[in-house]
Amino acid sequence: MGREGGGASGRGRCAGRPAPESAKTAPPVASAAAPGLAAGMAESPEARELVYLVTGGCGFLGEHVVRMLLQREPRLLELRVFDLHLGPWLEELKTGTKNVIEACVQTGTRFLVYTSSMEVVGPNIKGHPFYRGDEDTPYEAAHSHPYPCSKAQAEQLVLEANGREVHGGLPLVTCALRPTGIYGEGHQIMRDFYRQGLRLGGRLFRAIPASVEHGRVYVGNVAWMHVLVARELEQRAALMGGQVYFCYDDSPYKSYEDFNMEFLGPCGLRLVESRLLVPYWLLVLLAALNALLQWLLRPLFLYAPLLNPYTLAVANTTFTVSTDKAQRHFGYVPLFSWEDSRTRTIRWVQAMEGSAQ
Repeated sequence: MGREGGGASGRGRCAGRPAPESAKTAPPVASAAAPGLAAGMAESPEARELVYLVTGGCGFLGEHVVRMLLQREPRLLELRVFDLHLGPWLEELKTGTKNVIEACVQTGTRFLVYTSSMEVVGPNIKGHPFYRGDEDTPYEAAHSHPYPCSKAQAEQLVLEANGREVHGGLPLVTCALRPTGIYGEGHQIMRDFYRQGLRLGGRLFRAIPASVEHGRVYVGNVAWMHVLVARELEQRAALMGGQVYFCYDDSPYKSYEDFNMEFLGPCGLRLVESRLLVPYWLLVLLAALNALLQWLLRPLFLYAPLLNPYTLAVANTTFTVSTDKAQRHFGYVPLFSWEDSRTRTIRWVQAMEGSAQ
């Protein structure tokens, strides 16, 4: 998300700067993935009017960032959305991040906020737990899967660009946000689990021990944190520049399956038994088979199974965060409570066709 005179961030990246004098008399313009939204002008003529660019603005998180800017940024004059779905995505992520940084330098865009991921840190391939850790907790970030590797490389590029001189002679200010597992309206994996449960007669089967905890965060609160960061970077550049922040809220720590049942249970699905039904060795075998099929079928079509060696390792390793760094540095407080986040997500699941109720 980048802000010209404001900031920028990854899939859901936003760049912004003060509107040029020629644009100050123009009406507000919104280019958003979601219909029925309008950009808001600053109430005071003396207030700085901002133009934002959201890259990846049509994705799950990106769309929520767009909505949040339209609803919560009073200085917004114009909102521009860019999204492009091309392959191979791994090289795109790294090259695309370099291009965003260079664009900031050449256009004088001073503030860049990168949407990173908790997976830059972990869980690692060794299965080491990360229990109630914060941004400074020592942890061996050892990865082999392309996604965390590429996100880590892109995050490093953004943080290293902090302080780089942009057009006009001022320094670029960058930081990175690391959401834990995001959930909420539009979450494709939640949708897939729901439809899988419907196909299985309203049942889901426990595959991961209930003792394995994961940190989760509501998508609306992640979007809100992006808006706050972009808003505060200019005034707190010395404090926030080059920093990383976990995205967190009041969502409870639970196993991946038990957490999903907070939303799928009220929609008619049930988690069969409280004990582990599927042997772990069988899950490892199935995950390896899916990885092989994905490789074999790649020339023909995209095969993207929910279960693969990486998702199995992530689901089977405790990773929870406990931090107040975002609150201390830029005043972040979750906009949506756990109760509100849960209600909104349940309503979204219930609205999907073929409800199990």
